[in-house]
Amino acid sequence: MAKRHNSHLPLGDALNEFIKENKLQKGMDKVDARDAWVKLMGNGVNNYTTAIELRNETLFISLSSSVLREELSLGKTKIIAMLNEELGKELVKKLVLR
Repeated sequence: MAKRHNSHLPLGDALNEFIKENKLQKGMDKVDARDAWVKLMGNGVNNYTTAIELRNETLFISLSSSVLREELSLGKTKIIAMLNEELGKELVKKLVLR
């Protein structure tokens, strides 16, 4: 059972502590990576995105358009940099478009 603190704690700090104590950071990172992709790529790319999955610092993106896949593959390093900047940490090291 979790420890109970008698001091007042801001909600954000309490949530961060809960995430840390229950080892939920990996799951939160997966959700954050998915949200960052959706936010950065916009509706044009998201309409062709069928799946987004973060596994071991590799972001796997499934696309239904081979033309879009080829276009995005030309700018992988820039996309990775934009995603990590949006996430605020070096979370994505590799991008796989399939």
